[in-house]
Amino acid sequence: MIVIADTGPVNYLIAFGHIDLLPKLYSTVPIPSAVRDELHDAGAPDPVRRWIHSPPEWLEIRQATLLPDPELLRLRIGPGEREAILLAQEIGADDIILDDQLGRREAERRKLHAVGTLGVLRAASREGFLNIREALGRLADTNFYITQELIDKLIAQEEQ
Repeated sequence: MIVIADTGPVNYLIAFGHIDLLPKLYSTVPIPSAVRDELHDAGAPDPVRRWIHSPPEWLEIRQATLLPDPELLRLRIGPGEREAILLAQEIGADDIILDDQLGRREAERRKLHAVGTLGVLRAASREGFLNIREALGRLADTNFYITQELIDKLIAQEEQ
């Protein structure tokens, strides 16, 4: 399976120590160059900048050759989301990991299967790669917005 990852989910997976889930769940993990640039940005957390400075072998940095169409340019999404959508379209990715709601809606409008950070955690839990309760607790300690109600719902679903 091939997944295209956007900046936010990569950032969060690094922040709470679960970036290793991506190569476990997907055979190929490319990110567009705009995502790499955002991960390198001076405003990115130090662990994220260190990680992208020496990326793991399983990470591919690719430039989409498709140009953004007017609809994509009108959306209020960042360059990382925009390039992730284009790259996912271009290579026929199985999944695109986006947390941004506008980006997810546009990806789905383009017939791309969008998942977020939570979708990655759910898939990893189902494969036995992590304990969902612990992972959600660690994620909640970051600045990721998640309600206690959603945490409880996800835990109940995964522990059935």
